Amino acid sequence: MVSDLQASGLTLRIDSGTLPDVPVETAVAAAEAARGFAPDLVIGIGGGSCLDMAKCVALLLSHGGRPQDYYGEMKLPGPVLPLIAVPTTAGTGSEVTPVAVLSDAERSLKVGISSPHLIPVAAICDPDLTLTCPPGLTAIAGADALTHAIEAFTATRREGTAWLTQERVFIGKNTLSDQFALTAISLLWQGLEPACTRGDATARAQVMLGATFAGLAFGVAGTAAAHAIQYPVGALTHTAHGQGVACLMPYVMEWNRPVIGPELAQIAAAIGLASADAVIPAIAALFARIGIPTTLAMLGLGEDRIDWVAEQSCSIERLIQNNPRPITRADMTLLLTAAFRGDRNLIQ
Repeated sequence: MVSDLQASGLTLRIDSGTLPDVPVETAVAAAEAARGFAPDLVIGIGGGSCLDMAKCVALLLSHGGRPQDYYGEMKLPGPVLPLIAVPTTAGTGSEVTPVAVLSDAERSLKVGISSPHLIPVAAICDPDLTLTCPPGLTAIAGADALTHAIEAFTATRREGTAWLTQERVFIGKNTLSDQFALTAISLLWQGLEPACTRGDATARAQVMLGATFAGLAFGVAGTAAAHAIQYPVGALTHTAHGQGVACLMPYVMEWNRPVIGPELAQIAAAIGLASADAVIPAIAALFARIGIPTTLAMLGLGEDRIDWVAEQSCSIERLIQNNPRPITRADMTLLLTAAFRGDRNLIQ
């Protein structure tokens, strides 16, 4: 890639210092190191952390300040440097989303910067770039993508107003996002397990396309409670984001079951299950087969931290408000207890 760009007459500066989960200080350092080079555009190559780092560097070079100045939604004052995203894992969907996620040690949390200005101008999604991705990382990334698709498909539906897209990045599920999400669920259901076990090109292509469609779905509809919970859980356990959200997904689906009956029926039809009731056990079983931890205890969360996680999760309103069934503080503690013990029957 470097040789090809240089042969085309471009001058490059390569930054290969991206760390997992993009610690805030590393994004600041990368932007400062690149400032004298004064790039015309930024290319992100790698997994979700590399793509999110590219977004942060483009943001800081364009508008200055610190990442903390832009936490939340709609805080960017305008466009950033043009971004080209080249994913080498199939999971985060960052190549098509308006979100960059960082880890903030001061807050002991992962935090998000959300703005349509962060959507790359182009995404080059070549499944051949994932052929050397090891099975464990393939599983984590693909499970993340499936969680994106499910949460986008079951997100709340908001009434359209003249100002909705000016007030929120995630505007809730709609007809278009539903089509992307259902297609992603079908592709990932078909391809994820074989991509982990055999790693063949056909399965890799299904997973990469599914991950990108999932990104297109949640980039509009948003994610919900599983992602809200994973932010504090990930900060405490230092486990991969995809592991956490996938571990939590069956429990969140169980909580949402009373209000997502039609969506569960559509998912069942998309993946060839006999009934809506079979969906949650089937998703949980798939995640278990590819090595996703099935409980928060297996992730390494201490039972004594459940109350703190519940409090922190409920404070991430942009995601909690996107959940189709409201969750109170007490509800969240119950859900987390069920996820810690591995007992979905505890969820009412």
